[in-house]
Amino acid sequence: MPQHAKPAPEAHVRDETRDASPDAAPPGVAPGRIGGVATHLASSLIARPDTGKSDAPRTGVSAGVFDSKGEAAASRPASAIVGELGEVGAALVDSTADVAERGGAQAAIPVGGAVVSTPTARAGGAELIVASGGLLSAAGYTAGWRSRVRLAVDSDGRAGVHGYRSSEVIADLRCPQPMAGAMDGIADRKWTPGADLVVAVDGDGMRHIVEVAPAEVEQGDRRGRQERGAGGARRGGDRRSTATRRAAAHGARDERVVDGTGRAVQYVAERRWELSATGFWQPHYGAAQCYSDVVAEWAEAAPGSLVWDLYCGVGVFAARLAEQVGDRGLVHGVEFARSAVTEGRAALRDMPWVDLTAERVERWIHEQPGTAPDVVVLDPPRAGAGKDVINALSERSPRRIIHIGCDPAAFARDVGLYRTTGYQPIGLRVFDAFPGTHHVECIAVFER
Repeated sequence: MPQHAKPAPEAHVRDETRDASPDAAPPGVAPGRIGGVATHLASSLIARPDTGKSDAPRTGVSAGVFDSKGEAAASRPASAIVGELGEVGAALVDSTADVAERGGAQAAIPVGGAVVSTPTARAGGAELIVASGGLLSAAGYTAGWRSRVRLAVDSDGRAGVHGYRSSEVIADLRCPQPMAGAMDGIADRKWTPGADLVVAVDGDGMRHIVEVAPAEVEQGDRRGRQERGAGGARRGGDRRSTATRRAAAHGARDERVVDGTGRAVQYVAERRWELSATGFWQPHYGAAQCYSDVVAEWAEAAPGSLVWDLYCGVGVFAARLAEQVGDRGLVHGVEFARSAVTEGRAALRDMPWVDLTAERVERWIHEQPGTAPDVVVLDPPRAGAGKDVINALSERSPRRIIHIGCDPAAFARDVGLYRTTGYQPIGLRVFDAFPGTHHVECIAVFER
């Protein structure tokens, strides 16, 4: 990796799932609080008190199953985590507040042990799950982690963010999440009303700003919005108004590079990717490296074997899997976004045994011959993989499945689906990849 490339933060992770023991359960700890900071949970939360070593990196922890008395149940497979690990997101509080107040549990107090989440909806009879909090950031570092930001522009040409569950644009860019310098000068100029701004700080530290033209909305849709009565009641108009606007927002839109080159350079495991600044990359600057390390550790793909990387993006996981199978093996990567596949092929051109395909996973998986892959890695969208994909995978009987999810509810549903097909989770890691918000990233590994 070039000397000027920003290194990913170290994520220390241990795995306690295979050898769960009573010592792993946090004894005598009050639920619902971490280090004295209250959290708001859909399910109860228990944590070991902080060790007081606030200068130490935050540790990652894994998962085990416990019964209702807090005793380890090594023979029981984990079911699923349900709910979020601390719904105290920055969007719900004053943006001018102190970072520790704004960020909630993970903002100021490092969690020095396992976190236990009691599912409100149990799948398969397991009563408790030790869902651990692996934090990507070093202790106390909850600001300056976000390398990619998408802003909206209001009718006055001011850049801002959408209000919580709202289309209203709040023209206030005071937020602790973006990396230092990412937002400099943006509030000082006028932008195209209705446009989006994508701000990306890449692995070389270069900032890119791309203005994405306003989404085209059909005339009928405009009438539909205008023909609402008091309280938003419809008076006719287009019933597909919301869907139409959403489709327009995700359709092809003109882009104008305002700062940088519009081509972001990223590094994972000393490999270089170059991709559009408006394309997908993990927002936390250390997340791609961290997750790929977990995938490489858990995959253990045999040399010469067949591996699938589904929803592969630009092939970050595919590259690590290709190193394991070698040139006698084969890695199939599947991604719907053609631009990501093109960029991934360029980055992996020295690995001809990696085959990246632009296709919907749901379609591709049913078109494959009967050969069983050794390992399958899935990193589906927020909605999860779903029944069709998981059932199709189970019919192939891969030795091991690694599933990544950024929405705990969808992740919990998918874990339950795996269990109905005979696959049981043998490891679970939960990462606080979005410090100061209620979002987490979950990675689980399954075997039959």
